[in-house]
Amino acid sequence: MTTEQQEQALARKGRMVALVIAGAIVAWIVLQWVGKQAGLPGRYALLFDFAAIAALIWALVNIYQIWRARQASKG
Repeated sequence: MTTEQQEQALARKGRMVALVIAGAIVAWIVLQWVGKQAGLPGRYALLFDFAAIAALIWALVNIYQIWRARQASKG
């Protein structure tokens, strides 16, 4: 794999991470509002919270992988 291809792959991965972060936050906000409007019990809000946290942890792990790959390609 050439350096150009590696950079493109890392850029794709970075865009995916950005979409997951944005999507998780938007979904979390919407689900909190829908849950309140529907009168769902608090345990559902907690479930939505844990799902958002899981998505953000996944994103954090991938950000670290991108950072390490860029550090390795520098030298």
